[in-house]
Amino acid sequence: MRSWLTHLDVERGLSANTLTAYRRDLARWTAYLAVTGIDDPAKVSEQHVSEFLARLREGDDEHPPLAANSAARTLVSVRGLHKFLVLEGEVDADPAAAVSPPPPPSRLPKAISVSEVERLLDAAAVGDTPASLRDKALLELLYGTGARISEAVGLDIDDVDLDAAVVRLEGKGGKQRLVPLGSYAKAALTAYLVRGRGTFSTKGRGTPAIFLNQRGSRLSRQSAWSILRAAASRADLSGHLSPHTLRHSFATHLLEGGADVRVVQELLGHASVTTTQVYTLVTVQQLREVYAQSHPRAR
Repeated sequence: MRSWLTHLDVERGLSANTLTAYRRDLARWTAYLAVTGIDDPAKVSEQHVSEFLARLREGDDEHPPLAANSAARTLVSVRGLHKFLVLEGEVDADPAAAVSPPPPPSRLPKAISVSEVERLLDAAAVGDTPASLRDKALLELLYGTGARISEAVGLDIDDVDLDAAVVRLEGKGGKQRLVPLGSYAKAALTAYLVRGRGTFSTKGRGTPAIFLNQRGSRLSRQSAWSILRAAASRADLSGHLSPHTLRHSFATHLLEGGADVRVVQELLGHASVTTTQVYTLVTVQQLREVYAQSHPRAR
């Protein structure tokens, strides 16, 4: 174990905090092996690693149960050690290679209500300045199309067809999709392109980007975050809002309105419908709440 930690320190240059975490994980691993009577790395089996992982999740008299992410991190330490021992020729097989980390808990996407979205979008427009027109158009587009923030700030003029009311988004892996523009998003984009973008573009060197900053360059993801946070503050919306919140709300509100999950999958650009189905859990939870409050035999 000591030789592997030295390798991490000297050859890979890991930070002191990372090395401390590895050392702590491996101390627990070796203590477990000692209790089971294993003092030779060559005698460690896949079952030992699996049982150790289960012990991490369950906890014991000396340690509380570990969350899935923490247990997975400890397993990474164990895997790294045994892979190193194989590479160094100290053992013939890696008993940890086939042990899978525990799956992380599924986290339901956070969405805000339709009325909260409306407050947010109304708060984006402060006056009739070019920046206000841009901010309104950006947030309307994020909610109206379910675009990722990187897709929105990556849009060029040619990616939007206002006459046909569609926008071409380029998602992960360069995969493109056409998404309809709702009337609000279309109106906000039109207003920005006609009365706002030109003010920014004259300050730059010429870029096809739709959303521009004060210097006439493409708006960054960080600036888009700032625009959302400022609007959320003006709308007095508490809690953590991100550009992804609008994407989650887009999907949730579509499903609540009766949209088919496969249609929502196409609009979001998900490769698998399984990814989209997590949103159905949100709507089912809402149905449960309404049922519990409304049905005379629910309580």
